[in-house]
Amino acid sequence: MTSWIAPLAPQPVRATVDLPGSKSITNRALILAALADGPSTVTGALRSRDTDLMIDALRTLGAVVESPDDDGTTVRVTPGPGRGGDVDCGLAGTVMRFVPPVAALATGRSRFDGDEHARSRPQQTILDALRALGVPVSGDRLPFVVDGTGRVRGGTVRLDASGSSQFVSGLLLSAARFDEGLVVEHVGPPVPSMPHIDMTVEMLRESGIEVETPEDSGIPNRWRVHPGAVAPVDRVVEPDLSNATPFLAAAAVTGGEVTVPRWPARTTQPGDAFRDILTSMGAEVLLTAESLTARGPEKLEGVDVDLHDIGELTPTVAAMAALAGSPSRLRGIAHLRGHETDRLAALTAELGALGCGVEETEDGLIIEPAPLHGGPWRAYADHRMATAGAVIGLVVPSVEVDDIDSTAKTLPGFATLWSAMLAGGGAR
Repeated sequence: MTSWIAPLAPQPVRATVDLPGSKSITNRALILAALADGPSTVTGALRSRDTDLMIDALRTLGAVVESPDDDGTTVRVTPGPGRGGDVDCGLAGTVMRFVPPVAALATGRSRFDGDEHARSRPQQTILDALRALGVPVSGDRLPFVVDGTGRVRGGTVRLDASGSSQFVSGLLLSAARFDEGLVVEHVGPPVPSMPHIDMTVEMLRESGIEVETPEDSGIPNRWRVHPGAVAPVDRVVEPDLSNATPFLAAAAVTGGEVTVPRWPARTTQPGDAFRDILTSMGAEVLLTAESLTARGPEKLEGVDVDLHDIGELTPTVAAMAALAGSPSRLRGIAHLRGHETDRLAALTAELGALGCGVEETEDGLIIEPAPLHGGPWRAYADHRMATAGAVIGLVVPSVEVDDIDSTAKTLPGFATLWSAMLAGGGAR
């Protein structure tokens, strides 16, 4: 762990920040490429701890993954005969939930483990689903074992995915390779982060796979993937919009202006919803064909917002709310208790320690701004907690983030990018 004093912004931040590719798109593209019936290329791939863990997992299970360029952002994937092996999930939910169905299609025993924090993350839902499909699985959370037989029967599974949309996406991504395809029926409270399932469906269709969604069938909470070949696709990955949010927040909290190039006009990334949150809090947002620009107001306004579908944005929104001129209520995010850390408890503790009024509710946070002071900010090995501390530190002197290296999970070099942004001009 590297302790880091978050730099104070001596003036309104004015910068252009060019960000690397989306983690969510990159890891889905890698899974589909490994399951395809021919080689695929992923251009603009994010190279971070989470995506490198995914690449290593797929190599372990038999795929050939090569990077011909110097920075590794062009990735060539050639499917190979599936085999078992040892899979390190780190703290990556996409690895621990997307890869087990791939391992079930391989031949041999695959052993999954990861970081200590990952061993407490919810996992049983997808393992029980695989068991229901006839896959031998030992364990209910990390570490666990999948004994692949080279095929999965498929059929219908019923599960409660209210803990994470990744339980649905993880099954859908491999389902076309199951003998009978797959029907996933969710039974329980609403599934969070639905844009991520929309992303999965869109990418499946790009791979030539027939998918029926609840909107297609009129049957709520039901997804069907028909069996068939997965076509190889050469994909270009969009910038990671969730990783863009702390940089846009920097403009919002300092009354500055930050531009993010290559912001897509249409996207399934949840981070796109941050535009509306910025506007609700008094910032100005301009989207053009080339970029998105956020301009901060003299003082942010508090917000009452349901973040159920975009929960990953919560730490950034909470940091902005703590610096606003009126209270905020963040709702619909009870599922964040099962993320990299219990983000509701973590935000309550860290904002409170700096002097902010915070109340943890059944499904979110009530934030009452108050004069803040510097002090330690614990990241809990959580990349988004670390970047939230950086946002606070722009306005509050001497905020010390205890583990800035945790940002390497999705954005290696964050501290360098942050410093470049504060220096003005372009950051990349």
